[in-house]
Amino acid sequence: MAEIWQGVKSARDEKALARQAERVCHDLAMLNYPPANWVPEVAGPDGRPMLDVLVVGGGMCGQTAAFALKREGIAKVRVIDRNARGDEGPWGTYARMEILRSPKHLTGPDLGIPSLTFRAWYEAQHGAEDWQTLYKVGRIDWRDYLIWVRDTVGVEIENGTDLVSLTPGAEAVRATLESAAGSEHVWARKVVLAGGRDGAGALRLPQFPGLEGASAEARRRVLHSTDGVEPGDFTGKRVGVLGAGASAFDCAATALEGGAAQVTMFVRRPHMPQVNKSKGASYPGFMGAFGSLSDPDRWRLQSYIFGEQAPPPHESVLRCDVHPNFAIHFSEAWTDVAPTVDGLSATTTKGGYDFDAVILATGFEVDLAKHPLLAPYANNILLWRDRIPPEEAAKDAESARHPYLGQGFELIARDSGRTPGLGRIHMFNVGATMSHAALAGDIPGLQIGARRLAGAILSGLFQENLPALEAQIRAHDERELAPTRYLVL
Repeated sequence: MAEIWQGVKSARDEKALARQAERVCHDLAMLNYPPANWVPEVAGPDGRPMLDVLVVGGGMCGQTAAFALKREGIAKVRVIDRNARGDEGPWGTYARMEILRSPKHLTGPDLGIPSLTFRAWYEAQHGAEDWQTLYKVGRIDWRDYLIWVRDTVGVEIENGTDLVSLTPGAEAVRATLESAAGSEHVWARKVVLAGGRDGAGALRLPQFPGLEGASAEARRRVLHSTDGVEPGDFTGKRVGVLGAGASAFDCAATALEGGAAQVTMFVRRPHMPQVNKSKGASYPGFMGAFGSLSDPDRWRLQSYIFGEQAPPPHESVLRCDVHPNFAIHFSEAWTDVAPTVDGLSATTTKGGYDFDAVILATGFEVDLAKHPLLAPYANNILLWRDRIPPEEAAKDAESARHPYLGQGFELIARDSGRTPGLGRIHMFNVGATMSHAALAGDIPGLQIGARRLAGAILSGLFQENLPALEAQIRAHDERELAPTRYLVL
């Protein structure tokens, strides 16, 4: 299969990319990008000018949100990411697929600029004929494309900077940042949380009794699919994989290609999901209109899509199935994992197995009570379970934990008096899915989501600055007829 999709990374032609960047800059200049900043400067409680927007996360969602804000003339935007350049998002770190799961023609980070699309980036280096024969986008190609986009449009990301606390207030949000330079307190009128798959909760980690009190050495053998591992880490080892989603197969393939002696996958269901319903909802009408539907309609549609779950891509399955030392056990859940003298023992509903390492491909969960920054306010954040009948929430407790967001992805307080300013925090990550569909994380809806977010922030900043902006209008005194004899003094 590797020959069909040309691998994770194509060759780079830096000169061609530089020429393409010049073309993009010309196209953007034709669109008057970036427009002049129109938001009046406002001093924060510390006397320094406040940020208009702090974007937390410099991956695909964060950089696209910042680009959309710049296109609206909102210039005082700061984008931070805790990771090094190139490690924002999963593409260069824990994503282990060879190719993206989305069709190659999808757009998003370009925000509608043809010369900024992935196709334009790829054709500039490899030509239109190669584009026609390309199967799907290589994972590292996508990462490098995103870096090129943000460099070309002038979105600067402060790498190595982490957000460690948020304190919303009526006039602004106080954010504490940490970097190699130390701690810093900043005030922002709006905060965008663009933290990706775990941006609305935490990793989903099953708690096994046998690991309570286990040594650090034993726990190092228990990996989550997001942990940084190399194929060579599994050479000659027996590996157990819990889960059968896309990341499970990608992790299994990584171990197999690294020379694992045996990789065994365990699935609690009798078979894998067969149809990815989200693909059937990845068209502009659904993405654009979903957020305007009634609560019952949104709950019914999205909880159905979540409940059906998504099968792993066939490419990932085939990548594992070519190895004779790969096996899947269906209808077999894990009940415990415990250390042994030289490895781990996994107990299942059907028996026991010995492994040298196990990978928990159990994904992420949306739960604001587990979010390190939002947990202090979680009991006052409106959730979907507050908007649907109790019996519906009981049937799908996980979906019911999703935050119930406003039209601009903003958090809503159950009691605004308890947490003033909570609505200044916008959740542009997986936590937005129940309220807005997959506009903040998946490529098909990214452009719609980024524009919606930027439009909402624009509207909020304009309304808050209305007195100053009205004064500017009243003070405007450009005498259009000055060169004519009809000027009236």
